[in-house]
Amino acid sequence: METLYKKDFGEVLNATNYLPCISLIMPFEPKLGLKKELDYKLKTACDKIEKEIIGNYPEEKAAPILSRLKRVLSNLNYYTHKKSIAIFVSPVIEKVYYLDMQIEEKIIIDESFEIRDLIYSKKQIHKYLVAVLSAKWTKIYIGNTHTMMRITSNVSDNILAYKNDGHDKIANFTDEKKQKEILIDKFLHHTDNGLNLLLQSYHLPLFVMGTPKIIGHFKSITKNSRHVISYIPGSYEEKTEAELLHLMDPYVTDWKKVVQTNLLQLVDESMSKKRLAIGIQEVWKYANQKRGRLLIVEKNFIYPARHGSEPDIIFSNNDFQKNAFFIKDAVDDIIEKVIASGGDVEFVDEGILEKYQKIVLIEYF
Repeated sequence: METLYKKDFGEVLNATNYLPCISLIMPFEPKLGLKKELDYKLKTACDKIEKEIIGNYPEEKAAPILSRLKRVLSNLNYYTHKKSIAIFVSPVIEKVYYLDMQIEEKIIIDESFEIRDLIYSKKQIHKYLVAVLSAKWTKIYIGNTHTMMRITSNVSDNILAYKNDGHDKIANFTDEKKQKEILIDKFLHHTDNGLNLLLQSYHLPLFVMGTPKIIGHFKSITKNSRHVISYIPGSYEEKTEAELLHLMDPYVTDWKKVVQTNLLQLVDESMSKKRLAIGIQEVWKYANQKRGRLLIVEKNFIYPARHGSEPDIIFSNNDFQKNAFFIKDAVDDIIEKVIASGGDVEFVDEGILEKYQKIVLIEYF
């Protein structure tokens, strides 16, 4: 993140006394394209903003804000490795954020800034992992709306690789069926280890396909059950990638449900690892200390507050008295703090986080 003006963002967020406020949110990946192409997109956006500002505000208000915007655009960092950019400009503030999230382009000209508009602009990337299990091999895919692509892990995907692993122990059993069951469990254990490494890299919802018997074996040994959105029983050994993509349709049609289920699983995992802040006061503390990797909050949750004796402390302030300690909405301030420190933010439906006091923050592991 690059801050172009020293005044704290929270002091001017939603400050209706300074008009107009410009928010420009757009993809920004210099490493993937020519600077000339990005310059053209930025100029096009600037032209749109200029036309609207000049058409709706007197010259004495339009000229300074447009000059400030053009100065910000001329000083952007083209060496960033981020995916998008958020620019907030008013007569009294300039803010530029370089973000790791993929977002849709959005231009907002209003009386105030709304940090939530940035989160609402995030692209909903329909990506997920699929583990297809059989008694002979495992295949892992990464799927999205249009394609299903096989990926590899650092462990063998064929059971034959483990046939001689611990052979003497298995050979002590005269029951051939029992030997086969042990071998399958051993193979699936290695598969599960490979999945664990992939999940650490991709952070995506996981679906598991296989016969009821193989799924039963997998459930008995997996350490990744928290990540599994759904088990899909059936015989899929002969299915092509196109056929698997089609079979996944009913399970990913309600993508919001998939995402929210996955987020709740992340919350449970983080709580078990003692890496979870729960409730507005604790979340504020973690965010203020730049410890937040992922903020999850119920949409429409607003919390008027006031500062305590220390920066990490806030209290409820329902009387809306605006003084030096007043915070119009602590949730918006937390969102800004998490984004500024390189974290991400997700909104969920009301009631999803009821037992977590509407807001949680997952720490960096």
